[in-house]
Amino acid sequence: MTRRPLPPNASVATPGEGARLVAPAASRNVVHLCALLSEVAPDRGRALELASGTGQHVAAFAERLPGLEWQPTEIDAARRASIDDYASDLPNVAPAIALDATQRGWADRHGGQDLIVLINLLHLISQPEAEAIIAETARALAPGGRFVLYGPFMRAGELTSEGDARFHATLTARDPKIGYKDDFDTIDLMQGAGLELVQAVEMPANNLALVAEKPTT
Repeated sequence: MTRRPLPPNASVATPGEGARLVAPAASRNVVHLCALLSEVAPDRGRALELASGTGQHVAAFAERLPGLEWQPTEIDAARRASIDDYASDLPNVAPAIALDATQRGWADRHGGQDLIVLINLLHLISQPEAEAIIAETARALAPGGRFVLYGPFMRAGELTSEGDARFHATLTARDPKIGYKDDFDTIDLMQGAGLELVQAVEMPANNLALVAEKPTT
């Protein structure tokens, strides 16, 4: 979630049972993301999810990867309540905390992470905000820690589907500072922050997952 005003279709969540919110996008992609993390995430350690949204993802991740101790974060109070509801029976998920990952300095408080996950946020924020997230993530990772970044991207500067072109246009019409980021530019930002690209994984619905690692030396 971001503090910026977004189009109605940019971050949809509807009421569910109790305090839970249901995001259709999370319902669609959670199985694929669990499979990805099972392949690329460490087995044990500390895991931080930035902009956790409704909590559907972190609950599923924690169940799939029980050796990781998960810390969800979210700036929106209603979504933090939703996260805590989804994770209420999971011993490896801490209560959600308020964190705006676009603000510099949070790595000072959340260092030593073995895994950091960010899902479907970069296209909803500005380029400088994206740069701040990547820089802080690199600082917050422990040596050997991994960063998994998922979402829609331009590919070599091009929007590669009609749906992506429409959504990008909707975003930029609301706020010209946001919209799809380029995959190569984002990889360059990761490498500039001291991370090494492990792999770029094509995901369903024309999404992309970038997996990077902080060197051990």
